Amino acid sequence: MSKTMILKPRISEKAYALAQTSNVYVFQVPTDVAKLEVAQAVTAQFDVTVLDVNIMNVKGKVKRSVRKGGRATLGKRSDFKKAYVTIKAGDIIPIYAAEDEKPTEKPVVKKGKK
Repeated sequence: MSKTMILKPRISEKAYALAQTSNVYVFQVPTDVAKLEVAQAVTAQFDVTVLDVNIMNVKGKVKRSVRKGGRATLGKRSDFKKAYVTIKAGDIIPIYAAEDEKPTEKPVVKKGKK
């Protein structure tokens, strides 16, 4: 199951800061997996050494919307599970690669004749 498990990275400021400072990456995982399965999936998919996995169940929020005629209805977002995966120092997972790359060249401005 480790190769076929869908690991959806959580992209947020907190997750980015954790990845930069302490090598902790945050993934949204299926609600029926265990820590060992998450560790095996991350190792198999990204070829890194996993040191620790912490899992958190997040309950969906109750939201209210308004239908035609002004009637309010209640709905609920889906519950999900987050996995905080700590990897060995020196290993990286290229989730934030596009944000880290900055253009090093300055744009060339041509001056025209008057």
